[in-house]
Amino acid sequence: MLSILVASSKGGCGKSTLSTQLAAYFALAGKRSVLVDADPQGSSTDWCALRAEQAYPVIVVDGRQKKWSKQLPADTQRLVMDTPAGADEALLKPLLKRADAVLVPVLPSAIDLRASQRFLQRLAAHPTVKQQAMPIGLVANRTRPWTQASQRALDEICQWGFPLVAQLRDAQAYVLLAGLGKSLFDYHSQAILQQQEDWQPLFAWLREINRARKVAGSA
Repeated sequence: MLSILVASSKGGCGKSTLSTQLAAYFALAGKRSVLVDADPQGSSTDWCALRAEQAYPVIVVDGRQKKWSKQLPADTQRLVMDTPAGADEALLKPLLKRADAVLVPVLPSAIDLRASQRFLQRLAAHPTVKQQAMPIGLVANRTRPWTQASQRALDEICQWGFPLVAQLRDAQAYVLLAGLGKSLFDYHSQAILQQQEDWQPLFAWLREINRARKVAGSA
C-alpha cells in the first residue's frame, strides 16, 4: 500500500483538492483507493459521498477517530490522508506513521510562503519524519505562471531544500469538480488534458517512491 499524507499549517491552500484529485487518479488507474479525512470540515468526505455512485468511487474513512486505521479495507492499494489546517503533532503523529511520503501544498503569496516555510521546518524536525527519512514534496498551488509574482514565489520555493514536485495553475475547474465528486482525470477534453499535464511530475515522483518502497520491502 502506497500511503500519502497531505498536510500544511495553512487553511485554504488546497489540501482537500490535492487529496481528492490524487484519490480519484488512483481509483481511475484501477487501484483500491481510500481517502482518510482528518479535517473536521469534511470536504473530502463530502466529495467521496458525491462520487460514491460513480464508476470509480473512492472509499472514505473518518480520520478524526482514534482507531481509524482499523477501518481500512484489507485490500487497500492507495491511501491518501487529508489533514486540517494547523494540525498539531498529536494529530500528525499517527498519520505520519502510516505515510510513505508527505505532500505540502503552497500558495504563491508572501503570507502563505512564510507560514509554509515554518511548517516545513517543524515537519522536517518531526521524529517520525527524521527516523524514516520520509520524502517531502512541495506542490505550488493556484499559480499564475504568466505573472512575475508567481515566478518570484516559485524561485523562493525552490530554495527551501525540498523538491517542487508539481506546479498547479489557478483554475476554476477544481471548484466545479469538487461539487460534482469528480476529478480532472474523469475527463478528456483538450483543455482538461493540458491541466492534467501539470500533475505528471507529481505522479512520476510518487512512482519513484513506490518503487523504492517495494525494493526496501523485498530486501
